[in-house]
Formats: sequence, structure tokens, C-alpha cells
Amino acid sequence: MLIYQRINRILKTATTYNRCRWLYCSTPHQQVSHYSHFTSSSQQVLGCRVISSWFSRAFSSGGPQPQYEEDQVDPFSLVADELSVVANRLRSMVVTEVPKLASAAEYFFKMGVEGKRFRPTVILLMATALNVQISKPASEGVVDLFSSELRMRLQSIAEITEMIHVASLLHDDVLDDADTRRGIGSLNFVMGNKISVLAGDFLLSRACITLASLKNTEVVSLIATAVEHLVTGETMQMSSSAEQRSSMDYYLQKTYYKTASLISNSCKSIALLTGQTAEVALLAYEYGKNLGLAFQLIDDVLDFTGTSSSLGKGSLSDIRHGIVTAPILYAIEEFPELQTVVDRGLDNPENMDLALEYLGKSHGIQRTRELAARHASLASAAIDSLPENDDEDVQRSRRALKELTHIVINRTK
Repeated sequence: MLIYQRINRILKTATTYNRCRWLYCSTPHQQVSHYSHFTSSSQQVLGCRVISSWFSRAFSSGGPQPQYEEDQVDPFSLVADELSVVANRLRSMVVTEVPKLASAAEYFFKMGVEGKRFRPTVILLMATALNVQISKPASEGVVDLFSSELRMRLQSIAEITEMIHVASLLHDDVLDDADTRRGIGSLNFVMGNKISVLAGDFLLSRACITLASLKNTEVVSLIATAVEHLVTGETMQMSSSAEQRSSMDYYLQKTYYKTASLISNSCKSIALLTGQTAEVALLAYEYGKNLGLAFQLIDDVLDFTGTSSSLGKGSLSDIRHGIVTAPILYAIEEFPELQTVVDRGLDNPENMDLALEYLGKSHGIQRTRELAARHASLASAAIDSLPENDDEDVQRSRRALKELTHIVINRTK
């Protein structure tokens, strides 16, 4: 009962923003260096001019919320027809003659493909935002580009990304000993750890086959790097020292590896497959990186403020597993004595309750929301920095990508 009293207190204090001291840098150069932390040195050199431009856009409004167009569009509705095409192709990819893998594939669709399909939506919108058109109704007499080779290759990136993402969820649930996923029993809970691991491997193998069919070594390298990052991030979470667990930089790097890398490298892959310049490819990457970071930051907030039914998993899931996320890290900055509680272990109910008490007294929730909003602003600014294009479909897709940043930071599940 005391735990839920602490949660209610957290919810009451999470309605205002507090200035995030860690976020702000004193000069534009320092801002570029800070937010380029997860890019390679070559990307930093190449993108210096471009990044400086979109940093100015992101910080010019002075507030934490990204700016939006009046004529907003629903990102998911905009690509609904094409998502159906992607879903049908995914179903055909995971068909197998092995009964247990076939059953596991059904869970794959319940858990991933039949949901909001967030990642495929980002990828398909990015494809059109970079001026690769989708089909128009046949009545308009326009050639159906759904079947065009280039568009199908871009759809393949959406399919690959979703298969890798769901494979990572299957493996994570085994590592976390989870019993629910998105409101249903997790695959490992229903069919056991062994079949869950094999099902994840199966999805990764199908993703590799599709990736190889693109015959683009740079794209293969990007996606392979994202898979490596998934493993690295999970390992960082499992084997961190007490000092590392208390480091915001360590937390953000782990978050990039576990969540943002796959989205950012997939967006960059779209740019490469469509023959964009290196500068445009970097902007696509930065959009995906910052959107992914904002997404996970809000996910970490919802772990404290959401409910089991809204999240599709148990609330307080991370803290119950001893995982320290941004809200707790910010609370430690305000109440250093919380560090001792964290070091003793949050798997102990008394320690967890005490940690929640400190969190309720702190500004950890709102500071995390503010940091998420800043990353959302950076993602939106990256879209604004793309080369001008008067095409209506391109403009609509770019507005939809910006609207996604708004959806991410305001979601409740």
C-alpha cells in the first residue's frame, strides 16, 4: 500500500517542468559535441555545418516542447495501406514448417506487427519525406509504385527493423524472466525460454536473409551495427558497476544502444538506398536517434506513472529488476543519500519503497520529461533542416514525422 501512495505522490508532482542542468551546454559548439556523442567521428566532421543549423532551429523557440504545424496529420493513417503490405510480407517471411516456430510466429504478430507498428511507420514516412513517392489510387491513372523495385527495397528496411525489434523483445523477456508483453502472456511464459530464444534467432535469420537481398554493403553494415548495439546495450544493463549505474552518460549511451540505434541506422539506411547526400543521411540518422532517445525516456517515466494495463507490462518493472533509469538518476542529484539506497539494491521492497519516496520528493519525473522534449525538438529540427521540397506528399510526410515527436513525448502507454 505504501508503494502506491508513493506513486500517487510522484504523479502529483509530475505536472511541471524543471530546468535540466545536465542538458544545457554553454556554447553551440559544446551543444554539437554533446549531442553528437553517439555518432562516429567522421559523422561529426561531416555533419558539423548541418548539425549547427538544426541545433539553432531546435533551441530557437526557448521552450522544451517541439513546434508543430497547424495542419497536423495522423502518421499511422498516412501509411496505413503500405503498412498492410508490409504486414502481409512479414507474415510470408515467418512461415515455417516447424510447428513450434509457426506458433511462435503467431505470437510475433500479436506482439509486434498487429500493434501500432511504430518503427515501420517511421521508416515508411522517412522514405516519402526523402522524396520517394508511394502509389496513388488507380483511378488517378498513376503507376502503382508499391510494386516498384526501389519502394519494395525501402519496405524491406521496415520489415527488417520490425523483425529485429521483436527478436530483441523475445530475448529480453527471457533475460528479464517476464511473464507479460503488451497485455498478453510473453512467449517465454507461454512456451518456455528455449522456444522463445529460438524464435528470436529465427526472426533474426529471416531479417538477415532479407538484408542480404538488398545487396548494399553499407546498409548491411549499418543494420548489423544496430544488432550489435542491442547486445551491447543489454550487456551494459546486466553487468554495470555501481558507479556506472549512477552515471547519466552511461545511462544515455545504454539507451542509445538498446532503443535509438536501430531506429537511427534504419532511417539512415533509407537515405542511402535512395541516393541521398551524406548530409541528408546524417539528418535522417539524427532524427531517428533523437526520436528513439525521447521514446525511451518517456518509457522510463511511464514505468513509474503508468499502470500494468496501460503499459502491457507490470508497472515499476525496471526498478523491481534493479534497473536505474533517468527519473531515479535525477532524484539522486537532488538527494545524494538516495545513492546509498540504490547501492543496497532495489530488489528489496523496503529499499524500493524508500527510493520511490525520494523520487516523489524530487523533480526526477519532470526533468526526464523535459529531457525527452529536448530530444524531440532535435528530431523535429532535423526534419526542418532537410532540403526544401514543394511536393505535397513529401511535405505531408515530413509533418507526420514531426507529429510523431509530439506523440512520443505525450503518450501514456
